[in-house]
Amino acid sequence: MKISFLLHNAYGIGGTITTTFNLAQALADRHDVEIVSVLRHLERPHSALDPRVALRPLVDLRQEKEHPQQLRPARVFPRAEYRYKQYSELTDERIGAFLAATDADVVIGTRPGLNVHLALQAPGHVARVGQEHLTLDNHSPQLRTALRRAYPRLDVLTTVSEADAAAYRRKMRLPGVHVENLPNSVPDPTLPTADGSAKVVVAAGRLVPVKRYDLLIEAFAAVAAEHPDWQLRIYGKGEQRDRLRRLIVELGLWNNVHLMGAAAPMEAEWVKGSIGAAASDFEPFGMTIVEAMRCGLPVVSTDCPYGPGEIIEDGVDGRLVPVGDRAALGTALLELVRDDERRRRAGRAAVENARRYAPGPVLEQAERLLTEAVSARRAGHPVAREHAPLRRVLTSRGFAARDAASVAANGVLRRVRRAGR
Repeated sequence: MKISFLLHNAYGIGGTITTTFNLAQALADRHDVEIVSVLRHLERPHSALDPRVALRPLVDLRQEKEHPQQLRPARVFPRAEYRYKQYSELTDERIGAFLAATDADVVIGTRPGLNVHLALQAPGHVARVGQEHLTLDNHSPQLRTALRRAYPRLDVLTTVSEADAAAYRRKMRLPGVHVENLPNSVPDPTLPTADGSAKVVVAAGRLVPVKRYDLLIEAFAAVAAEHPDWQLRIYGKGEQRDRLRRLIVELGLWNNVHLMGAAAPMEAEWVKGSIGAAASDFEPFGMTIVEAMRCGLPVVSTDCPYGPGEIIEDGVDGRLVPVGDRAALGTALLELVRDDERRRRAGRAAVENARRYAPGPVLEQAERLLTEAVSARRAGHPVAREHAPLRRVLTSRGFAARDAASVAANGVLRRVRRAGR
């Protein structure tokens, strides 16, 4: 099977790039795989890519930034999409030409605007798989309208959480489109897992407002006051670095909280800690949460929509606390800091429970979906609609569990009402 991923910019930095590279490399063991990058601005990608995976750009901004068509607005790529200003008449033309000429059996779009291109422009023989790396509720009404018009032409739509898959099924009305949760995968660790003895809390990600590192730092002040020998290490770079540095100074935490800058790979830094932390207001998946757990760290996280509540089993392999609640976040961290045995036990559970995000299980699911999509496209019928199980979600007490439980309950109620007619 030949598989093409259509990616915004493979030469940048971000979770979608990382998970696309991970899945492409895993699929390359048994398939012909390429990544088509709409944009290119560097000689080489930041992340290493398996040489078996072909990489080709459509628009090289180093030479074509001032191309006349690059200066005219896009018409196919939806105006309401976050990246719209980076698209143009030139990207419309190049994406359309790629899709018209592709010999791939299946093309996978990796963001809403590219999924629209795929839905509208892919030739009839190509199976069309759209990926959602954010959430439906994160999109504006204008973008949802554009997706509602285009997405019925997809064969499969994948989301990174079951709660978001449930939202798409309930709100978008996509007859004939198979919607399924396909989580991101994290490579198997190569280093021994953390043993829980280090007095270090680790967080990682872009230093941007939605990640709420300010809240995490303020919450950690309670830990430092009671246990001054503990540290919080925050890895990443971004626009809030200077603001966070000032906050650290204002709180007198310069000996306890450290902005470590970006690190790659992060595995070597996770295993130096004993607790992972995340304080986001919004997290479609939570790649760093899974990374930390696979390295043996229980994770304390806000219970934001949607990912953390599906990844963390509260009280077993970490803790979930209300979004924006500094006191609850500090208390949850202190619970693990104070109790060495509880921390180590939760770390062991984290390793075990995070195995479901290893490349093997995710690859098996992805291959099944892609094979079914190609077979259905060739046969001229929709992909069999078998929703991903809700069992794991419903055992959680998180945000995602409440949403998925509501969806499941509403479905039962509708069936009861139909039976009573």
